[in-house]
Amino acid sequence: GNEDRRLKEFTHLLTVVRPPPIAAGNLLTATGSAPCRLKTSGMAVQDIEMIRLTKTLNAWGTADFEGIFREEIAQMDAQQLPLQQGLSTGSYAIDSQLNAMIIGVSEEAGFIRVKAGIFYSGIIAGCSCADDPTPINEESEYCVVQLDIDKQTAETRVALLAD
Repeated sequence: GNEDRRLKEFTHLLTVVRPPPIAAGNLLTATGSAPCRLKTSGMAVQDIEMIRLTKTLNAWGTADFEGIFREEIAQMDAQQLPLQQGLSTGSYAIDSQLNAMIIGVSEEAGFIRVKAGIFYSGIIAGCSCADDPTPINEESEYCVVQLDIDKQTAETRVALLAD
């Protein structure tokens, strides 16, 4: 009777709180192009804001390229990069400190391709109840992204890669 009802309510709460499963086949790119080895996510293409790495493009071919790239990435917010989809520990990506490490750079026809590791933080969100004993701790996160910077416009396509 009463225990069955409580168990049903608890099971319902678990179902409501659990994030939706990732739908296979949903690719994460800013312009719809499909780079190699993409991780899948439930985020639609139109959900990603187009970014422009103008300073990075202007520094292409100079000794300042990596430093300027890192500065531009550090100034972004979490919504401009696929950080939420790259989470491995937390449940919500935060942009308190974004750090980038260039893994590789190549010049292609019409664009500069940068493969970069992004270091950021995530949190495991609790239920936000007044008596929730779960502390909100930042967890270190890391993901690998591919950024294709258009040589004419600096518009940048971003894709989350399976590292």
